[in-house]
Amino acid sequence: MPRSLVGGDLAGPDMAQPYMKKDDDDEEVEYSPFFGIEKGAVLQEARAFHDPQLDVRRCSQVITKLLYLLNQGETFTKVEATEVFFAVTKLFQSSDAGLRRLVYLMIKEVSTSSDEVIIVTSSLMKDMNSKTDMYRANAIRVLCRIIDGTLLTQIERYLKQAIVDKNPVVASAALVSGIHLAQANPEIVKRWSNEVQEAVQSRAPLVQFHGLALLHQIRQNDRLAVSKLVSSLTRGSVRSPLAQCLLIRYTSQGNLQVMRESSMNTQTGDRPFFDFLESSLRHKSEMVILEAARKITEMDVTSRELAPAITVLQLFLSSSKPVLRFAAVRTLNKVAMTRPLAVTNCNVDLESLMSDTNRSIATLAITTLLKTGNESSVDRLMKQITNFMSDIADEFKIVVVEAIRSLCLKFPLKYRSMLNFLSNSLREEGGFEYKKAIVDSIITLISEIPDAKEIGLLHLCEFIEDCEFTYLSSQILHFLGNEGPRTSDPSRYIRYIHNRVILENATVRASAVSTLAKFGALVDTLKPRIFVLLRRCLFDTEDEVRDRATLYLQTLGGEVAIGNNEKDVKDFLFGSLDVPLANLEASLRTYEPSEEPFDISLVSREVRSLPLQEKKAPGKKAPATAAAPAPVSAVDAYQKMLSSIPEFAGFGRLFKSSEPVELTEAETEYAVNVVKHIYDSYVVLQYNCTNTIEEQLLEDVTVCVDASDAEEFSEICSKPLASLPYSSTGQIFVAFEKPERVPAVGKFLNLLKFTVKEVDTSTGEADEDGVEDEYQLEEFEVVAADYMLRVPVSNFRNAWENMDPESERVDEYGLGVRESLAEAVSAVINILGMQPCEGTEVVPKNARSHSCLLSGVFIGDVKVLVRLSFGLSGPNEVAMKLAVRSDDPEISDKIHEIVASG
Repeated sequence: MPRSLVGGDLAGPDMAQPYMKKDDDDEEVEYSPFFGIEKGAVLQEARAFHDPQLDVRRCSQVITKLLYLLNQGETFTKVEATEVFFAVTKLFQSSDAGLRRLVYLMIKEVSTSSDEVIIVTSSLMKDMNSKTDMYRANAIRVLCRIIDGTLLTQIERYLKQAIVDKNPVVASAALVSGIHLAQANPEIVKRWSNEVQEAVQSRAPLVQFHGLALLHQIRQNDRLAVSKLVSSLTRGSVRSPLAQCLLIRYTSQGNLQVMRESSMNTQTGDRPFFDFLESSLRHKSEMVILEAARKITEMDVTSRELAPAITVLQLFLSSSKPVLRFAAVRTLNKVAMTRPLAVTNCNVDLESLMSDTNRSIATLAITTLLKTGNESSVDRLMKQITNFMSDIADEFKIVVVEAIRSLCLKFPLKYRSMLNFLSNSLREEGGFEYKKAIVDSIITLISEIPDAKEIGLLHLCEFIEDCEFTYLSSQILHFLGNEGPRTSDPSRYIRYIHNRVILENATVRASAVSTLAKFGALVDTLKPRIFVLLRRCLFDTEDEVRDRATLYLQTLGGEVAIGNNEKDVKDFLFGSLDVPLANLEASLRTYEPSEEPFDISLVSREVRSLPLQEKKAPGKKAPATAAAPAPVSAVDAYQKMLSSIPEFAGFGRLFKSSEPVELTEAETEYAVNVVKHIYDSYVVLQYNCTNTIEEQLLEDVTVCVDASDAEEFSEICSKPLASLPYSSTGQIFVAFEKPERVPAVGKFLNLLKFTVKEVDTSTGEADEDGVEDEYQLEEFEVVAADYMLRVPVSNFRNAWENMDPESERVDEYGLGVRESLAEAVSAVINILGMQPCEGTEVVPKNARSHSCLLSGVFIGDVKVLVRLSFGLSGPNEVAMKLAVRSDDPEISDKIHEIVASG
């Protein structure tokens, strides 16, 4: 390294400043060469670049400071950057190698325009042809970074020569530059294929690596060409370990269908790519072995084919190099998620890593053991983990807690030891995320393992006695209110809840009041005692606490009429709010006080964008003085618009409006889409039409709808559009009647009819005479999903249990061959048009089975909950079990009919 870049040289009297306090017991002081430097002072120092007699060391220090400022996020103005750029170019007159390298770096950072690039291009091209290889390589890198397409053709010849240069540093510089240039100028780089192919055969490891990367980038859009490239190189012509790793990645990429087909073709034995991966497990380079093993574990292979990769990884577990141990245990950890039995042979080696000095390795070893362990080893693992937890950071503890939760769900009989471990962890020091992970795990175990409910609730009650996090206390109190009354002795939890009313902040006190009310509603023997406690809350200093206590006292005492029976009271206390808060807020904002009270049942349950919203021009901002409009849901806006049209005013409440369905292709003469408005007994089709032809005015615009394939629909009225000028959007409406609350489906054919009048673009006047014309639109369908609102539920399990079990309907279906389990899940969700709950729409990678929870509201305001269980019964053959509960058993049957016909 040049002397000018050595830390000792930079740390001169003018740059070095102490950045740490000197301890009383420590005489050593640490220095930072960049402490306290300012942009203005450094720019003043940059005047040294103009000196007739250059001070190489001083110039190197100044450039180093400038580079430091730029990399710390300091911004230079246009004038400052230009001045620095021109000053730096004067340093080309110096022959010092270290200073020249810094000049190259500086030019890359501050070149701001093509004019400046032209000024320095001649100097860089001179260095490209220099006898000094280091100058040539760096000049190529800088030129390719700052040059544009027009200048690139001028130096293309030099770059081609550099690619096949005997010096590997120069060749690598040209290849890496080609990789960057290919993103902006792919056509030019494609002309270098012959030279790049020659570089792939180079004996220099880095040249071969960079050559392969560039050749793949040139051919990446041609699957056949990539396949041929990989096939030719897997026969053993790759010597560079880095290039071998790159080749391994290319063999397993998704765009190589040949790989997938060959990996499945076990009968013929012709599996060149898999054989290549397997042979790479015996490579002399450790990085190649790890890459091959990792790729094999990610493939869909048999246990026998997976075994060699697992064996290699097991050997690396006992390596003396921490990076190899980490890479091996991390890969095994991923394998254990989907194929735990394949990793069980490594358990002995993994247990020895639990005491590894590298905490990341130890954490991965423990979580892998938790995934692969058997029921008999659970207690032993818990004891080992207890000693380990105090030595690791919170982010690692969270990983361990999640692994313990998964293990407990796998072996539910071991819930006692695991709950005790989680409870002890709650008492230890830790941040919010760590404690939240533990609380979520305990709640999950209580929900999934009935026997764990009472002991788990007691652990949570003990935690909130000394909990510093308001969010967690409120979460636990809410959960306790739902589950506590259903235990064998609900009275044992009252003390913990009332302590929160006395000792905690207002938010937790309000949550505790709601929890007490839930106990009073479900446990008659506790109701008198609950009344006494709630009356004490009437004297609380916080309004929210007093208001809740008053409401619950009158509700439980029957003084407030919220329903006809006890079930209505319980629904009021335990039911989730099925109205999105954004819609509720929008409706409350637009509500005008009158004699009629606010009706929450009229609030839309779906949130979508405002219809017919005008697009703002790019860069156009709203006036600063304009008030922000209140959020309005799509259905509310559509309801207001449709009810203002006399023909549709008597249709009743709008149930749902679909997303716009495009009926024309992009950039056609007329742009048309349709929105389907669903009522109990009607469907209104709203055609949004845009005229994109400047020389035409459209009049008497209407849509003729052929509903012969929709037998249950009968057209009752239509509302044409009188005029449609250029670049404006208008609406045409066609209304159909259908059986009340019946999810009628059908296909609709559409023909746009209008009168065309020519327009003089200079004056804007249209001809008096017009010509009748028509335009064929795409067909569309009204499907069963159009009659379902996507309405989420906050607690699916509670909502499911509160549904009448008599309404449940269960059946099994074969979904045939699918691309993947995720594709099957997505298809069923789209057929039903329901809202996935609790993130269950996401299917883990390589999963063989999956469960999905859906909720929604069917036409007629019927709540529907669905449990889907998917499984692979053969090669990509998907089977599904469907369980439905709803407020109406007939709707449960209807959901099964929709799936069966879909």
